[in-house]
Amino acid sequence: MPIFRERRDDPSDGRSDRSDTVRDVVVDLERVQLPGDLFVPAGSVGLVVFAHGSGSSRLSPRNVLVADRLHGAGLGTLLFDLLTPAEGEDRANVFDIGLLADRLSGASRWAGERVAEVPLGLFGASTGAAAALVAASELGRRVGAVVSRGGRPDLAGGALPGVSAPTLLIVGGADRQVLELNREALARMRCEKRLEVIPGATHLFEEPGALERVAELAAGWFAKHLTGSGGRRVVATAPDE
Repeated sequence: MPIFRERRDDPSDGRSDRSDTVRDVVVDLERVQLPGDLFVPAGSVGLVVFAHGSGSSRLSPRNVLVADRLHGAGLGTLLFDLLTPAEGEDRANVFDIGLLADRLSGASRWAGERVAEVPLGLFGASTGAAAALVAASELGRRVGAVVSRGGRPDLAGGALPGVSAPTLLIVGGADRQVLELNREALARMRCEKRLEVIPGATHLFEEPGALERVAELAAGWFAKHLTGSGGRRVVATAPDE
């Protein structure tokens, strides 16, 4: 059973017509429990599950910024830790794409059981992008869209041709090696796909306005494919926990 702390908007803030919900959750995957942050805006039109990169966590300031932008587009988000603290100490786990993809697939199913029926998207950064693509190939039509930020889709290997969800790869123009790896991965994919290059941006998109542009592109991609005819729907329930 999930453990969470729930907060709702204060009616005194002038948004009494809203019922946004923030939950600190524990994603229970049977053999492991992983902390996460679940945000479901009022009238949510989709849910995006995040997969952070190597050495990061659900608290990644870059992913949090993107998540905030998605909230403004009416999309819910789940940011969670892919590994326990003990697992994270072993660098082999950080780059174990199969393990990370299994965790992401499990978390996506877990979220789908707790959020009202909405389309599902996956957002991955760095190695988390490879995990997102592997998970998308496994989950099939449950996933309506995928976005990669500065990702390593090449690490998804043989799963790339099996991804059916529309996929957006976002890479910094100055991140030359990763850009080339993304181009090679894009050529192997058979789904609707697009490579978006942000001029002058490096791997972490630390340049002024670069990360904001990433968030804008991600929000547009998810809004298009999760709320339009391309969205797949996740049949789920909304508990009163």
